[in-house]
Order: sequence, then C-alpha cells, then structure tokens
Amino acid sequence: MTKEKSCGALVYYKAGSQIQILILRHRLGGHWSFPKGHVEDGETEAQTALREVREETGLSISLLEGFREQVSYSPRPGVSKDVVYFLGRADTSGTVRQEEEISEIRWVNLRGISGYLTFDNDRLLVRNARRFMRSRGILRAPGPRKKGGNNRKDATAP
Repeated sequence: MTKEKSCGALVYYKAGSQIQILILRHRLGGHWSFPKGHVEDGETEAQTALREVREETGLSISLLEGFREQVSYSPRPGVSKDVVYFLGRADTSGTVRQEEEISEIRWVNLRGISGYLTFDNDRLLVRNARRFMRSRGILRAPGPRKKGGNNRKDATAP
C-alpha cells in the first residue's frame, strides 16, 4: 500500500463577535473542505500547512499552539493518506483563490459550517476545533438555557 501525507489548517477569522471558518471547494471532486497539500522534502508539518494555506488562499496565518489533529483515509484503492491539520488565525478575510485547484472560497459562520462540509472527518475536526477554541477562550461556551420559556414545539400542538 502506498502512503501519502498532507498537512493543512482550519483557518478562522473573528468578524465582530462571530467566528468564521474558511472552506474551499476543490476543483477535483467538487467537495468542500479545508486548505491542505502534500509535504515537500525538508518541510515540517507546520511549514507545509502555512505554505498550503498561502498558496490556496493567499492568506498568511498564525498557527495556534496545541492544536494538531490527524485524519486518515483511503483516497483510492491501494493508497493510505494521513492529513495533519492545525488551527490557524487569519488577521484579514481577504483571499486570493488558487484557480488551478480551488473553484470557490467561502468564510462560513462556525455555527453553520457542518452543513457545508462534504466529509464526516471534517465535521469531527470542526467539533474538536470548537472544543479547543472554548478551552482557550477564543469561543465562549454556550450559556445556560433560560428557565420558564420553552422554545421547543409541543409535539401535540396542531
């Protein structure tokens, strides 16, 4: 079996009180995911992630220490691929799309991102990133539910 390794980043940007995550639609396959690419000779994982984000989006980001997640899958028969993701902060939302590989770039609110993502592995990455961001105070933990007002629809109501 052939082994491949790529590195990338979940990139976030604070727009006021909202956290937005950068997603890309890849030309090959048409799926929505995050910036990533193959490790080049002599590069560290972090260097690869920074380079790939810059190449695919035009963004220079800062990686947050302590977040490193690995996803493994088989992109085609006989190939095993590991992708290492970091969490990166962008200081600007301005992007420049790498036209050869990327058909579309979007900033999506963290709350609604799962609906955009194609793969379950990416949804798990977002959950882990959300947990990490809460632990670092980047994202507030959800507040307690209000008592008295029930916003759920009553199953017996017409």
